[in-house]
Amino acid sequence: MTQAKNFPQDFPITQKWPAQHPDQIQLYSLPTPNGVKVSIMLEETGLAYEPHLVSFETNDQMSPAFLSLNPNNKIPAIIDPKGPGGQPLALFESGAILLYLAEKTGKFIPQDAAGRYEAIQWLMFQMGGIGPMFGQLGFFHKFAGKAYEDKRPRDRYVAESKRLLGVLEQRLQGRNWIMGDEYTIADIATFPWVRNLVGFYEAGELVEFAGFPNVKRVLEAFVARPAVVKGLAIPKRG
Repeated sequence: MTQAKNFPQDFPITQKWPAQHPDQIQLYSLPTPNGVKVSIMLEETGLAYEPHLVSFETNDQMSPAFLSLNPNNKIPAIIDPKGPGGQPLALFESGAILLYLAEKTGKFIPQDAAGRYEAIQWLMFQMGGIGPMFGQLGFFHKFAGKAYEDKRPRDRYVAESKRLLGVLEQRLQGRNWIMGDEYTIADIATFPWVRNLVGFYEAGELVEFAGFPNVKRVLEAFVARPAVVKGLAIPKRG
């Protein structure tokens, strides 16, 4: 049985990022596609939270304090001081955090069992496909990989990214959101990555984004949501 912990004294990460509001959810993140999933979800749910910037420029993610919370050294991570049974809960992996927050609040996930698993299915589609593939495409198109003379790695990820966009395009045909009329964690997980692909990665032309009108339509609806507008800038970069 896991020994109960007290927040904040039993969590070493708070030595580097002190909790000014220890009764609130503590968010350790950076405004990347994975990071903003959680800030957007927190804004959408209205849960009180305190954001802490984990700066990659100073390798904060490799610090002993951060590794004490996430040994995989990736953002985002959270501590909920009022977790299940009233005990603090520490979580990493953006998909797991989205699912936890959805179940904690009863929001942005279908309440019927079949719909719940269908939403989780599309959450996993993002976690296992869209995120990793779009990220690799970004590396080979915009960052160090663009200097490689051999374009086969880039082209591999271009092709797979287009295939995934095609799956999403088909799913969104006749639907307002991935799950239909209901906006869910599947959308919150997916569209920050789509936005990044055509925005920050500047790969819209490369993947022929104009050929995915349903994805474009839903992306525009997503970024127009007030909670998304706010969450995309949290935590504020230093």
